[in-house]
Amino acid sequence: MNKKIIVISFVISLGGFLFGFDAGIISGVMFFVGPEFNLSEIQSGWVVSSPSFAAMVAMFFSGRLSDKYGRKKVLLIVAFLYAVSSILSALATSYESLYLARIVGGLAFGAALVIAPIYIAEISSAKNRGKLVSLQQLNIVFGFFTAFLSNYLFNKYNSLEVTFLTDTSVWRYMLGVELFPALLYFSLLFFIPESPRWLFAKKNFLKAKKVFIQIYGEVHGNKEIEVLEKNTNYKKNKIKVSFKDLLKPSLRFVFLVGIVIGILQQITGINAVYFYATSIFKQTGISTDAAFSSGVLLSTTSVIFTFAAIYLIDKIGRRPLLLVGSAGITISLFLCSYGFGHATYNLTSEQISHLEFSNSDKLSSLANKTFKNDFDFKKEIKSKIGLKSFIKNEAIILETATTVNAPLILGGILGFIACFAFSLGPVMWVLLSELYPIKYKGFIIGIIAFMNSLISSVVQLIFPWELANLGNAITFLIFAVISLIGFIALFKILPETKGKSLEDIELEFVK
Repeated sequence: MNKKIIVISFVISLGGFLFGFDAGIISGVMFFVGPEFNLSEIQSGWVVSSPSFAAMVAMFFSGRLSDKYGRKKVLLIVAFLYAVSSILSALATSYESLYLARIVGGLAFGAALVIAPIYIAEISSAKNRGKLVSLQQLNIVFGFFTAFLSNYLFNKYNSLEVTFLTDTSVWRYMLGVELFPALLYFSLLFFIPESPRWLFAKKNFLKAKKVFIQIYGEVHGNKEIEVLEKNTNYKKNKIKVSFKDLLKPSLRFVFLVGIVIGILQQITGINAVYFYATSIFKQTGISTDAAFSSGVLLSTTSVIFTFAAIYLIDKIGRRPLLLVGSAGITISLFLCSYGFGHATYNLTSEQISHLEFSNSDKLSSLANKTFKNDFDFKKEIKSKIGLKSFIKNEAIILETATTVNAPLILGGILGFIACFAFSLGPVMWVLLSELYPIKYKGFIIGIIAFMNSLISSVVQLIFPWELANLGNAITFLIFAVISLIGFIALFKILPETKGKSLEDIELEFVK
């Protein structure tokens, strides 16, 4: 694999880094924004999930826009929107202005997540396509890692009372630093060529050949052109596509596979765990500082196991990774549910006297009363001190009151993250970039990505409500049962595409 194609693929997938960064940053931001804007559980959920709702729109249209205008042009718009979103988010003065700014970012990452794997698959050879498309997921988890590390450092120095960092300003810096990678992404895209297969489909044969030779060299570049000339039906590629095409017997199977994987990737709660990581770790009763540092551990795990996926995906194939990973996700979620289900919550009179917030004395009536689930405990606390005071002091209250097997829950969360990182995370985008003929690719992936983002946004929106009204144990149990059903579905329908050219895949699976 030559260095040039690796560099191009990495730059194209930097949109994934910005998505991961945004998703990781918000988990720390909400710790400060919630009390400042006095947000309810649903409002908190909307601030977190609003980009995913915007991404649905972008995912639905971006594939078709890139089919019409080119992959590179749409990605330049994406990078610009990322920069705008970071500035507006950092300057937000209200709940409404914050979620509107994040919607702009949602439009960006929705388009980036669809177009980047399409582009990378179109410049890749069959031998290395899995590795190269997986670079998008690697960039996503690098984004998570950078965000969690950034949050940890901002929180640490805020606690040390650095003059320009306060609880009302620190979250603005957390959001504002995203501007720098966004500007870098925008700048680097100008040095990237247009997708040669897209150029070929548009009958710009000379430019397509030039790009292939530029990427692969004279000999390999000409071979790629020969394969395209042999397998491409130009008249067929000029026909407009529509929703009716998805009902054709020739496309039903690959469309079904894509829809199942697209839904399963999000419905097991991965983005809820990423976006609310700090909040989830607080539920185990660890300190605020430990909750932020646990986010760094979580993102480090993602990076390590994404590297494992990149190493294995073209060696053992897509199907084994997805099946092993989805089985591991199921087991990990059941562990989390079991751990939270056996937690107890109790405040003694002495502990209440040491709680250092203004109305902590109102908790005296709960002294020495033991609760067997977090839902009842938090409900009683809120009734005594009010929602705003609870949100602001939740970490210290849970740290003081919770008796739980924290290593078991942490192990379950990290197991979930690890299994996702080498399976559903990268492999979904690899399969979607492979399964569909070039004339349908942007259209079908846009629809599947729309469903993927819809599920993601709904999960994120209701997750705070689930924790508040169902409790941790039931919330993770729901995810675990859904994951088990998904594993069974994948076992029955999942094909293997390892080592096959895009044209060979079309001949085999699109009848």
